[in-house]
Amino acid sequence: MINTYQTSMAPPPVPPRLTGSHPVLFPAPLPSRRHSKSLIRFLVAVVLLHLFLSIGGFIYLYHNDKMLSFQLPSRQGEEGQTAQRSSEKQETSYKALARMAVKPQEHTSDQKSTSGYLQWNINHSVCRNVGYYRNSWLTILQPGDYYVYSGVTFSEGDSERPLVSRVKLRKSDKEQEKVVMQAYCNLNSTRGSPSIPRLCTATQGAVITLEKGNQLSLWVQDLPLVNYEEGATIFGMYKL
Repeated sequence: MINTYQTSMAPPPVPPRLTGSHPVLFPAPLPSRRHSKSLIRFLVAVVLLHLFLSIGGFIYLYHNDKMLSFQLPSRQGEEGQTAQRSSEKQETSYKALARMAVKPQEHTSDQKSTSGYLQWNINHSVCRNVGYYRNSWLTILQPGDYYVYSGVTFSEGDSERPLVSRVKLRKSDKEQEKVVMQAYCNLNSTRGSPSIPRLCTATQGAVITLEKGNQLSLWVQDLPLVNYEEGATIFGMYKL
């Protein structure tokens, strides 16, 4: 029989066996002592720097908070004073007042109805929170205590009656008026030069408690005797 398993090709070589003289892994070299000391020093420096920064930040925040605690009351006091001044200024600007300019008697349209009562030139007068009624009466809109003043200058005298001015008050336009203030002056003096006109002014002022709707007016005994020059005859009031 023919041996068919025989061949001329040689078998593959057997791999060599590993022995203790041929190691597979090579151990890493150990770090030098000099490199380890540098790393430790760097870490220590970082830790100390972080510690110093923390302490410095704490001291800064402590002093800053202390300074703010001292400044805050003074700022609050200044703001309180500013608010108080603003409130007082606003309150003053809204207080009622009147400063009336007198209208000359010859410009009176109805002499019968206004006889004795001075009329006001509304275009040249100041009325703030005070109304006026028929050009002779001032109407109170805000109740309270008012300082009322007047000054009537007379350029002519009366041989029969004293020169007098009266402030009259009535509760409403339908009520009867009453005298609350009056003043006198005299022109009977013979001293001085005849070329110099003789004048006298009856002045008065008082605090009067007024209610809403009350009306005030200034009355004289004879309108032609009054001096109607600007500033010679005045009437006004302001709320206290």
